[in-house]
Amino acid sequence: MVFLSLRAYAGSGVILERLNRGKFSGNRVSQPAYIGLYEEGLLEERIQKAEEMLKKCRVCPRECGVDRLAEEQGVCRTGARAKVSSHSPHFGEEDPLVGTGGSGTIFITNCNHLCAFCQNYDISHQGRGREVGPEVLAGLMVELKKSGCHNINFVSPSHVVPQILKALPYAIEAGLDVPLVYNSGGYDSIETLKLLDRVFDIYMPDFKFWDNEVSMKYCGIPDYQEKACEAIREMHRQVGDLEIDEQGLATRGLLVRHLVLPQGLAGTKQICSFLAEKISQGTYVNIMGQYHPSGEARDYPELSRALKRDELETAKQMALEVGLDRLDERRRRSFLVFSR
Repeated sequence: MVFLSLRAYAGSGVILERLNRGKFSGNRVSQPAYIGLYEEGLLEERIQKAEEMLKKCRVCPRECGVDRLAEEQGVCRTGARAKVSSHSPHFGEEDPLVGTGGSGTIFITNCNHLCAFCQNYDISHQGRGREVGPEVLAGLMVELKKSGCHNINFVSPSHVVPQILKALPYAIEAGLDVPLVYNSGGYDSIETLKLLDRVFDIYMPDFKFWDNEVSMKYCGIPDYQEKACEAIREMHRQVGDLEIDEQGLATRGLLVRHLVLPQGLAGTKQICSFLAEKISQGTYVNIMGQYHPSGEARDYPELSRALKRDELETAKQMALEVGLDRLDERRRRSFLVFSR
């Protein structure tokens, strides 16, 4: 099996504190759900259904209709094979994912959002990465697990679900037995998500925008709110609220990310209200304050500055006011750069 070289991690280890609140699942589960799906012989059927979706692509809500198996490309500019930009243990993720060994992130190249302000512009827009087949992708998962990562965290996987599913049996046969994390932008297809029931133990979607005019302006997506609401409902139906074991590690459940934008453009109040009222007040939420102008953001005057500290504090207060009190509170906040 061929492996991409593992990027060295230069930062210091992070010791995870046990959370003072939230759901605890007791001792860590013996195995992730996808192993049972594989042992029952049901995973192959999921792979076949997912690959069929590539022929006239409807893997994500863009529904470009191109034949990706014939290397035609739609918005995500990805054909039959996934492209990977990097893979490494990540110590900057949410507390329940990091532990002492890190979250095993696999950064998927390209994206179905193409946000103008993307913090990973070189990956999502410029396509930095290399194509990998299923055995190589499986190898990356196993390598990260063997390096001590507590989970395998697919970053921007929405457009390569069939490729991930196809790689999974190889990884299982090579000993993969840690939870899989679906770290998406929230613009996900219900049809695709249903194929992932019992595949991903942890869903970590963004909820980027509430106003569709905003999502259209910055991403060219006319229906982000509706699709994100549907997707998060389905994710929660599958895995429920985030469960954390006695070591402080997530074993299963939903974790929602929300990047606060300048001038309230993300619609934080409405998003928090939706999560509290329509999903669960036990939803674990990361209110993120690291926005800074990236990519094409400086083409938009309203996005051309970093977030202000009071904008982040106001956003957190909005979450608390509607009953969302499971907020990610990492001690290391040196990456936050505020505008004065």
